[in-house]
Amino acid sequence: MLGLLALAGLVWHLHDAPDWRAAAWRGYLFGWAHLTLANNWIATAFTHQAKMPEFLGWLAVPLLCIYLAIYPGLAALAAHLATRKLAPRSVGIGVFGTLFAAAWIVTEWVRSWAFTGYPWPPLGLMLLGGWDTPGIARYLPWLGTYALSGLAILLASGLIWAVAVRRWIVAGASALVMAAAMLLPGLDAEMTRPANAVRYALIQPLIPQDEINDGSKFEEQFQRIARLTRPGNGQSRLVLWPESAIPDYLEDGYPLRYYARMTAGADPEYARARIGQVIGADSTLLTGVVNLDIAPRADGRLGAVSARNSVLALSGQGAIEAHYAKAHLVPYGEYLPMEWALERLGLSRLTSGTIEYVAGPGPRTLDLGEHGRAGIQICYEIVFSGQVTDSQNRPDYIFNPSNDGWFGSWGPPQHLAQARMRAIEEGLPVLRSTTTGISAVIDANGLVRGAIGQGKAGRLDGYVPDPKPPTLFARLGNALPLGWAALLIVLALAVPRLLALRRSRG
Repeated sequence: MLGLLALAGLVWHLHDAPDWRAAAWRGYLFGWAHLTLANNWIATAFTHQAKMPEFLGWLAVPLLCIYLAIYPGLAALAAHLATRKLAPRSVGIGVFGTLFAAAWIVTEWVRSWAFTGYPWPPLGLMLLGGWDTPGIARYLPWLGTYALSGLAILLASGLIWAVAVRRWIVAGASALVMAAAMLLPGLDAEMTRPANAVRYALIQPLIPQDEINDGSKFEEQFQRIARLTRPGNGQSRLVLWPESAIPDYLEDGYPLRYYARMTAGADPEYARARIGQVIGADSTLLTGVVNLDIAPRADGRLGAVSARNSVLALSGQGAIEAHYAKAHLVPYGEYLPMEWALERLGLSRLTSGTIEYVAGPGPRTLDLGEHGRAGIQICYEIVFSGQVTDSQNRPDYIFNPSNDGWFGSWGPPQHLAQARMRAIEEGLPVLRSTTTGISAVIDANGLVRGAIGQGKAGRLDGYVPDPKPPTLFARLGNALPLGWAALLIVLALAVPRLLALRRSRG
């Protein structure tokens, strides 16, 4: 409710703006403050590297949000111009709020893909309930994430309208209904054994971020994750390890020097075989790895010219069955946004090494036979609404491995919340395995069925929840929220004219 009250204040100030400059500036300042606060986890990431002073992290966040705030500013400007140019001269706050909601839907969608896209976080995230309830986000299958953000603005506009016209009973009743909707329990409160019964073992090994690249700890890290995984390896199961869990290169064909640091010796075949023994002969492992692209370099030697943040499927016999390469790279982490400007300030990307990361082709479904059809979204990819599944080859579930150790205390709860939004709008369960937390199993209603908190080592066992039939959003993608935006524009511009015409005839 606090978020909606703040949003109501924004709508009031924008509606009261004397000209387009004031409207754009007020929208921009709100966006800058909102996005800087929500993205402060990026600053924490600078504490986990040695190349740059930590204080640069606190510069990087507001600098990034100087750009991101353009989109709320554009939404405010568009709503102001539309109400002044197209609507009747006397524009109520309801009409303005409706146009602002439509503009926000469009600009938030543009933010998700412009310049590779950065949608973290969507405004509609405030409408997601606790772990055992989807809250108002239960309507995501019929709205999509960006239209849910528009709904947040409509709800805030409704509150401010009721206060403005002194409809206190309406305002109070609306607030109570919204609060009840946020607390209303989710569907299927009792978890039953799914029809397809894919057994999983989901591991959170607790590998602190300052150990990820410490070669002296690689073998101990492997033994840690192996101890958590071995129990039950006589069963057929889907084993889920996080991003950054394996320091070894598991593919054949690299120059021998790349295998020198491996925990299993310079032998990728042996490395795969011992992982197979850990997971069990009848199991399949999904885990994060780094793949290298090998080619002749300037010095004439074969070497890595680029890298891909990937997930591979490994059988219990140590055979690589499938690969997925990450399509959306993390700003500052795997690439440097606005590189031309930020490098002059001494900033660089935060991942170790000098090899450039390249993006994969996009969503892909991995057919794992008896262990189901897995959609893969690595780490922050899960925040991209409408871009997480192959619509022509729908998966049974989404696996979201992540290294949340550099996200600070603010990042992991937001990350989990956005994974829940993907589960609701796609109608698919999401399984998250992270290095340090929060790992979770999320059903197709967005309910958290099991979780391992931050700073803990642990394991979750169970059966992958059943998917739902494709939702309306799964069928239409982001054409759905854009359609809602178009409808809001039509209603905002047409209804006042129809009411005015009716009064003139009456």
